[in-house]
Amino acid sequence: MTHESEAQDTSASVHSDFVHQSVLATEVLAGLAPKPHGYYLDATVGGGGHSRLILETDPTIRLMAVDQDPNALNAARQNLEEFEERVTFWHGNFSEFSSSELVFDGILADLGVSSPQLDRPERGFSFRLQGALDMRMNPTQELTAADLVNHGSERELADIFYHYGEERLSRRIARRIVERRPFQTTTALADVIAASVPGKYRHGRIHPATRVFQALRIAVNRELDVLERLIEVAPNWLVSGGKLAIISFHSLEDRRVKHGMRGHEHLKVLTKKPIIASDEELRRNPRARSAKLRLAERS
Repeated sequence: MTHESEAQDTSASVHSDFVHQSVLATEVLAGLAPKPHGYYLDATVGGGGHSRLILETDPTIRLMAVDQDPNALNAARQNLEEFEERVTFWHGNFSEFSSSELVFDGILADLGVSSPQLDRPERGFSFRLQGALDMRMNPTQELTAADLVNHGSERELADIFYHYGEERLSRRIARRIVERRPFQTTTALADVIAASVPGKYRHGRIHPATRVFQALRIAVNRELDVLERLIEVAPNWLVSGGKLAIISFHSLEDRRVKHGMRGHEHLKVLTKKPIIASDEELRRNPRARSAKLRLAERS
């Protein structure tokens, strides 16, 4: 969800605490192909960039905007205010949303952490900025990264790092964390992770805390579980011919999207390979380099 759009003047939205730019904006619009009188679900509305583009395609389009981050939802309310009754807002995780009817002509889910979440130290997502070990997408939930780090067993932590971060030194890192805990801040944890790995690994292409922080974030927010739930139930909310568009940001997500779409009885896959950001978009927004868009259609 770290984004910059193809059309920066229309897809960027600004809020006092939340600045959001939508990745793969042109590709999402082409895939969803919004139609007059259509009804669309943005399951991770963020600051409302994608939603704005969808709504602007036709004045008869309506949209349901969902997000579990209240800061994001407030930003979306402000950004989409001009569309008035055409937009309905719902606060919560998309896995908890339900619809008893086949009502949507298109559903979009843009996964991952947004730039505003990464860039605010108090959210605890970034190991480069000192802040509390939080990592909750929804700040009303109880479990935090600090709870996992300071109370999980060495084996539990190693499993989290290995399965959710694909960290090959998971056991070594988990052992050092258990030895040095408790931890209160992101930077303190990152420093111990860096000190627990060999020098060659420490000075590699990515920071040695990258995979561990990804793993903790996924575990705290149950990201893979809720993604699988979305792929299972979302097709049941689509009208015949309705489109499902999902943007993922790492291989664990993309793998589940790929197989989930292929294995669903009501979906026809439209993208044999994922759609990625253009060179032009990458020049403007390097954070879009890992974004992958997959599309499917309700049969």
